Amino acid sequence: MVMDHSRVAKDILTYVGGPGNIDAAAHCATRLRLVLNDVRRVDQKALDKDPDLKGTFTAGGMFQIIVGPGDVDFVFSEMVAKGDVKEVSKDEAREAGAKKGNPASILIKTIADIFVPILPALIAGGMMMALNNVLTAEGLFGSQSLVQRWPRLGDYANLINMISSGAFAFLPILVGYSSAKRFGGNVYLGAAMGAAMVSTSLLPASSMSDETARVNFWNYQATISNSADHWTLFGMHIDKIGYQSMVIPVLCVTWILSVIEKWLHKRLSGTTDFLLTPLTTLLLTGFLAFVVIGPITREMSNWITDGLAWTYNTLGAIGGAFLGMTYSPIVVTGLHQSFPAVELPLIAEMNNGGPGSFIFPIASMANVAQGAAALAVSFKTRDAKMKALAGAGGASAVVGITEPAIFGVNLRLRWPFFIGIGVASLGGAAVALLHIHSQALGAAGFMGFASIVPQDIPKYLFLEATVFVLAFSAAFAYGSTRGRASLASAADGENESALETAVPAGRTAVELPKGADEDFVITSPVQGRAVTLSEVKDQTFSSGMLGPGGAIAPTEGPVVSPIDGEVLVAFPTGHAYGLRSASGVELLIHVGMDTIELGGKYFRPRVKAGETIRRGQVLVDVDWIEVAKAGYETMTPIVVSNAAAFISVSEMLTGDVERGDALYSVESSAEEAPIAITARARSS
Repeated sequence: MVMDHSRVAKDILTYVGGPGNIDAAAHCATRLRLVLNDVRRVDQKALDKDPDLKGTFTAGGMFQIIVGPGDVDFVFSEMVAKGDVKEVSKDEAREAGAKKGNPASILIKTIADIFVPILPALIAGGMMMALNNVLTAEGLFGSQSLVQRWPRLGDYANLINMISSGAFAFLPILVGYSSAKRFGGNVYLGAAMGAAMVSTSLLPASSMSDETARVNFWNYQATISNSADHWTLFGMHIDKIGYQSMVIPVLCVTWILSVIEKWLHKRLSGTTDFLLTPLTTLLLTGFLAFVVIGPITREMSNWITDGLAWTYNTLGAIGGAFLGMTYSPIVVTGLHQSFPAVELPLIAEMNNGGPGSFIFPIASMANVAQGAAALAVSFKTRDAKMKALAGAGGASAVVGITEPAIFGVNLRLRWPFFIGIGVASLGGAAVALLHIHSQALGAAGFMGFASIVPQDIPKYLFLEATVFVLAFSAAFAYGSTRGRASLASAADGENESALETAVPAGRTAVELPKGADEDFVITSPVQGRAVTLSEVKDQTFSSGMLGPGGAIAPTEGPVVSPIDGEVLVAFPTGHAYGLRSASGVELLIHVGMDTIELGGKYFRPRVKAGETIRRGQVLVDVDWIEVAKAGYETMTPIVVSNAAAFISVSEMLTGDVERGDALYSVESSAEEAPIAITARARSS
């Protein structure tokens, strides 16, 4: 089923406490990342019950909602277009997020924000590099490579290799652009500085240890420009060495560039600012980059790369097991988004005889283990939503996108997550023992074989299959025994039981009146004064963002159903209800403003989600006087949340009303005339 992005966006805005509760918003490939003013206002149960949402969690000072790849950007756009979220700039979002997290989480998020936008180019380049290696590798399809067997494929392989290497050879340009954007600088200055760091006048970093390549390069440079292999700057000897495939140097340089540029913008204006700020920024940053920052951070980058390789090679299976066990917990924190900064130098070292990256194959084992555990849950659970979520999330995880499985299923049930990391530790140890490495970035799962060093592909696939079988079998067995109770209610048992205690038991089946499926009249759910939405103080409702309709300023009595139909959402706090009439009209009734903060105090819910209801049936008893004394607005909006499915909604009748008086009607088709409202509205 195609996701209704508009509906999902509106519901998220409602369930997180309204746009006013969102201090900043952003999104990555799969998640909405919201910085909230008060996380207590979030209705977690409503979010968990939404069939289009894969899960929620809090990390790095942000409330994160997993929507899924291909949908998250549309939902985010709808939220920006329909709510106050559009007033939050990217700089303000970054500052707000920084206030919510500790220094480590801020650093992790910063690196993730820089690399997530450029990952498509890196993954595409890596997959093309893998394709070239499949064409040129000897021993993969016999003693000869495909190019040796069919020489006409040689030019195709060369072109593929050239295109694939572009993103890696000129990585500092991409990182310079993306990091300048993240640090608040001019993205084109960032890209220009990155281009300077990989200039063709510099010795490629990968050629530093190859004496023949170095001599040939400088001999060529001397013939075209009489240039030496170094500069003498400020009395120092500076080698002309490039920063191809390096990340840390360009990150630091771009941060300095952004600081200098923003400092100048604050002190210069007009034409002076336009002319001198870019010039001064590049001039100062350029000297700092090649004289100070670049050489120091290049050595830091080499130390990190060599240190990781040494640790992995020295600890062997123990190191592999540790990384396999910790990778999925690292995904929970978001730190895995910074791994490209570590993997790329390992891959680049292959030009100097290095084995490649060990991180990617271990990450693949962890992802497949979590996916297999989720698929076992899908086979065993009796909950329809959990079955669908576990099936889709598990399938996604085994091909490389693991967040839906981890956050939507495994962490909620806990034991599948622990089974996954246990099996992943075995897979990580096996990766170390079998010396499996990757030569490119890619999707860390079964499809990741294309990124593996060709001679390691058979071992990789065998190990992936073994990890899948072990994790699936262990989770299936546990779900059949000790974990069976948790699957019966899909990890919502605690919350459901809490809701049950607030709702009277023994409710008998309700039969809807004849003709209810043709009734499009919405009646007053409470006694009081009917007003238009423009009089509601909350802009979410007054702007019509959540749908057309009206509101009631209540005077006394309970809130009753304004339709014959069913309850879609019943908040345990009693402050809001989602209803659907037998004729298909969906309503949102919000009992007071910000009353979720009362935590159910002064509210006594009388219905629950999934229950059939009749017009006039009590939804919730409310002590209006105490709610007002507590300082909360009692105005209660009643809006049509699926108005797009109908022709129009009539104008709200205003004035004093009793429960059951008609408020407005919905026109269902062009052929039908609007339903006449016969009940009179009392004058105020």
